[in-house]
Amino acid sequence: MLAVYNTLGRVKQEFVPVDDDRVKMYVCGMTVYSDAHIGHARTYLAFDIIRRYLEYRGYEVTYVQNITDVDDKIIGAAGERGMDPLGYSALYTERCLEDMDRLGIRRADLYPKASEHIQDIIAMIADIMDNGYAYAADGDVYFSVERFPDYGKLSGQQVDEMKAGARIAPGEQKRNPLDFALWKAAKPGEPSWPSPWGEGRPGWHIECSVMSSVYLGMPFDIHGGGRDLIFPHHENEITQAEAATRKQFARYWLHSGMLKVNGEKMSKSLGNFVTIRDALERWDAEALRFFFASYHYRSPADFSEKNVEQARRGLERIHRLRDDLRAAAGDADAAVDKETLDKRGKAFYDVIQMFRKDFEEAMDDDFNTPEAVAAIFSFVKEANRHLQDGPPPEICARAQSVLEQLGGVLTLFQEEAEEVDLAPLADLARRYGGSGDGELEAVMGELLAIRQRARKEKDWATADAIRDRLADLGFEVQDTPEGAKWRRL
Repeated sequence: MLAVYNTLGRVKQEFVPVDDDRVKMYVCGMTVYSDAHIGHARTYLAFDIIRRYLEYRGYEVTYVQNITDVDDKIIGAAGERGMDPLGYSALYTERCLEDMDRLGIRRADLYPKASEHIQDIIAMIADIMDNGYAYAADGDVYFSVERFPDYGKLSGQQVDEMKAGARIAPGEQKRNPLDFALWKAAKPGEPSWPSPWGEGRPGWHIECSVMSSVYLGMPFDIHGGGRDLIFPHHENEITQAEAATRKQFARYWLHSGMLKVNGEKMSKSLGNFVTIRDALERWDAEALRFFFASYHYRSPADFSEKNVEQARRGLERIHRLRDDLRAAAGDADAAVDKETLDKRGKAFYDVIQMFRKDFEEAMDDDFNTPEAVAAIFSFVKEANRHLQDGPPPEICARAQSVLEQLGGVLTLFQEEAEEVDLAPLADLARRYGGSGDGELEAVMGELLAIRQRARKEKDWATADAIRDRLADLGFEVQDTPEGAKWRRL
């Protein structure tokens, strides 16, 4: 049984989708006024893993993530650069999606934009007004919170308590300080569209209620986002959608925990603001993903050089096992019958089965990735022990296949898009008397042969220099009883 923690009700419960074999998931996307940061990475990596595990369990997942391309911050940033707001947001939409691609986060199925759904937004606002939950005021339209008795059910807040700290900002025409904008009257120089209430643009909250229901229907299964969105954004989403349709909006609300940097809240004023581009300048994408996966999606995460480096070292152990299994498997088929195996093979088979069971139990418990990671490391230890006994190639092939399948749920073992720059490797080979000719395998083979010759001649300085330079270039050399092996870090 897959159980998830539902913020709506604050309880862990069995996950039962609306349709037996299909999951409809919506996650609040980025407001594209600047480059994506590691807080975005944390959230979208968490929901990428959730989507991947649901697919692993056999569900067909439809994943929608909106793009907020009309917003006060976008208008302000575009104005500072003398750009059209929609042109500016289109530019940063591409930059942000490119950053997610480089990080190895799989794209959602759909990325609807607020500016492309204005008529849908106007239609939902009209339905809310017709049902008596909103009012127009000098070109603005506000939702009347007091008319919606369930307001606060997601966040657990009481309307009377919220009122105490609420204020009406200058220029707002609210009847109640808790009321929120569905439609904003046009201001000079801002993008605007015609509506029954005059020229204007949508409020922030309404776009998600509209785009999720347009593409997924109501109710859909999972609504996700960062914990900071629970109130007011997600509270207002529920309120708008259910006031407009009188139907349940979303069944399960999942929220990722906050991200700190070196123990402090990430902030430009503190000088610890890290974009995804900044992070990828310093760390490998897979190491960053594995770092985030080491935290439960609902828990706070602390981004630091020490913690990322620890994740990177752990990842090396996993990759080393994968390489050893691949070498031991050769061309063997992973589809193996336990009864055809010898004693060593059967024992290893049981270890592989236990690995899968432990991994699934962890992920079935509200996508508990730290426990899933622990299951991987336990398997690494056991598999290395069995490899010493020389198990049959076919069971090694099976172990490699299962490791790659389960690791893939956590976004591991992705093919790297970037090409290897052979020039530094070729120069290194020529420096020590080699030709430096051929593709990567040939050049690396030549370098290892040169290094092995130096070791045989007890020229430790040359052997160590080649190993250290290869490490600088992103390659690890391991000396084994069968000879030196290499792999990319």
